[in-house]
Amino acid sequence: MKRAVTALAAVFTLGAAPVTAPAFDLVIRNAEIYDGSGGAPFKGEVAVNADRIAYVGPHAPGPGAREIDAGGKALAPGFINMLSWANETLIADGRGLSDLKQGITLEVMGEGNSMGPINADMRAKAQNRQADIRYDVDWTTLGDYLSGMEKRGVSMNLASFIGAETTRVNVLGEDDVDPTPAQLDAMRALVRQAMEEGAMGVGSSIIYAPGSYAETPELAALATEAGKCGGMYISHMRSEGDRLIEAVDELIEISRLSGAPAEIYHLKAAGRSNWSKLDTAIAHIEAARAKGQRITADMYTYPAGSTGLDAAMPTWVQAGGVEQWIARLKDPATRAKVIAEMRAEKPAFENLLLHAGGEGTLLVGFKNPALKPLTGKTLAEVAKARGVSVQDAAIDLVIEDGTRVQVVYFLMSEPNVAKETALPWMSLGSDAGALAPEGVFLKSSTHPRAYGNVARLLGKYVREEKTLTLADAVRKLSAQPAHNLGLKDRGLIKTGYFADLVVFDPKTVADHGTFEKPQQFATGVSEVVVNGQLALAGGEPTDARPGRFVRGRGWTGWKDGGCRKSAADWSW
Repeated sequence: MKRAVTALAAVFTLGAAPVTAPAFDLVIRNAEIYDGSGGAPFKGEVAVNADRIAYVGPHAPGPGAREIDAGGKALAPGFINMLSWANETLIADGRGLSDLKQGITLEVMGEGNSMGPINADMRAKAQNRQADIRYDVDWTTLGDYLSGMEKRGVSMNLASFIGAETTRVNVLGEDDVDPTPAQLDAMRALVRQAMEEGAMGVGSSIIYAPGSYAETPELAALATEAGKCGGMYISHMRSEGDRLIEAVDELIEISRLSGAPAEIYHLKAAGRSNWSKLDTAIAHIEAARAKGQRITADMYTYPAGSTGLDAAMPTWVQAGGVEQWIARLKDPATRAKVIAEMRAEKPAFENLLLHAGGEGTLLVGFKNPALKPLTGKTLAEVAKARGVSVQDAAIDLVIEDGTRVQVVYFLMSEPNVAKETALPWMSLGSDAGALAPEGVFLKSSTHPRAYGNVARLLGKYVREEKTLTLADAVRKLSAQPAHNLGLKDRGLIKTGYFADLVVFDPKTVADHGTFEKPQQFATGVSEVVVNGQLALAGGEPTDARPGRFVRGRGWTGWKDGGCRKSAADWSW
């Protein structure tokens, strides 16, 4: 009997259909593939094993343990946010939903100031100056912060420039002083250390104190160290308005002196009287490019920016940090001098309030709970209600809040924004955090670019206004910024590259946030894959937190990494 049962089992075994083991971890089928190169799309499939792309072509040669039917939608490389302020928001919520739902797979931080390196005094001030989002500053170097975020768990990959301002404050503090040769050497050493930890280069923001106190030779010296390590110089320039052309020329000169490539953060012509300068700025950039310099730019797709009321006041009054700034504003004589300079027709500083006006300055972020009811009002409305000038209102709010106060300034023209989207050397950066309309993020408002910068490009400018093709938009969001950052294996849908992928519907992708109600998710992105794992599925976040610390070319752990004698030793 036992022998018969065994024979019967053998018969059933031989007659059963063979079980085919999955050939891949993930297969995305029935997709219109935009590979990031800017070339024409093609219908096909992409297969993934572990964290890499294993196949790109018409038919994946085998099943996947998990399969996604793209339903004819677009499949693109994951999008790169060249200017992210997600450094704190991802501490509060590692999902980064406002960006994840737009297909962002890499957040690049470090505009002017970075999360490291910091000394004991900087740590204490950073802790004390926190607003809605509270956290322990338990790192010292930039590499420590980024490695810690990877361990904490985030949806997207992270990278960062070392802030030129952060470097300066480490050595000089927040005062308006020039470094001695020895101090400049110490600053250069900090840049080199950060580059060897994996920084992408040096980022400056030189309309704001104390970064504005840095002169051209200082910035060129720091950029030189970045260039030696395969990094770039990227800058919120000294002016985006009255001295826009001079600021562009300074950036080009810093690139020339250092040998490092340079990028302009959020290129714009701010203020109606400066709108006509955009063509001249573009011409200067293209002339430098024609001479062999690699000058690029990034942008956000809205006619308003967002920053603080510090950009409405002279930088001399801000020397020493926010605490000393507020103390000076409380002195009647100093206050009168500041107001006079704020009202000047041609101020010596970048006065965004002058160009936006009180009606074009929207209040969106306070630290003081007593002031939060003013969120969503214009500075003109608050000034009228208080019976004071807009300049007095700005000063009073800074004193009462103990911060720079976050605002939205309406400064740019829509035709200029549209023109910039078509520039071949333009990438995208939100200049915002990665948020969600819940929890701590509801304590303040924001700019709609936090929820819609990429979706607005794909919906408004590609689909509706046709200022650029979808293939070119994908290139600007993926391969181009990856190349500018020196990333060899991200930014393209290509066998062997990291599997950072996004599935979206070109017919429906759209932003929904407005300046009145900015905290509304974009729609149209259904799947996001980060390092081979689904971080967004069916438009909703998964439990996966596959984001990694993406390191630059100076990282000593790279096979060909490390720093050289000159920026010229690198091939850009």
